[in-house]
Amino acid sequence: MLKEFRDFAVKGNVIDLAVGIIIGAAFGKIVSSLVNDIIMPAISPMLGKLDFSNLYIALGETAAGAPLAEVKAAGVPVIAYGQFINVAIEFVIVAFAVFMLVKAVNTAKRKEAEAPAAPAEPPAPPAEEVLLTEIRDLLKAQAK
Repeated sequence: MLKEFRDFAVKGNVIDLAVGIIIGAAFGKIVSSLVNDIIMPAISPMLGKLDFSNLYIALGETAAGAPLAEVKAAGVPVIAYGQFINVAIEFVIVAFAVFMLVKAVNTAKRKEAEAPAAPAEPPAPPAEEVLLTEIRDLLKAQAK
């Protein structure tokens, strides 16, 4: 059983999958930063300086307009729909990036499949044919 597990764990596909997961996690952090630090601040002024990360519905008593972090720290249950909006935008960006990657791979595969194969060299003539050709050439040379 240990040998089977080792064979499974060392297969190329498993290692490729692990690398993909690690890179995906790092890519997720980049997308989170892109949404939270670049996209949302750019959208916010268009919506009247609205900060999506602080949008919530309090399900208990809270001071009006208190930041989400303070409300959560006070133990008040909230529906943080602003953070959900941020995560939804992150998802759309990741999905679009994956779509573009898959599209590029499919295009490359299609071009590779459509590329005409290099013509193969014709097979060498049989030994008898080569011998007959040499005899013909010798007879032509003697006739001159």
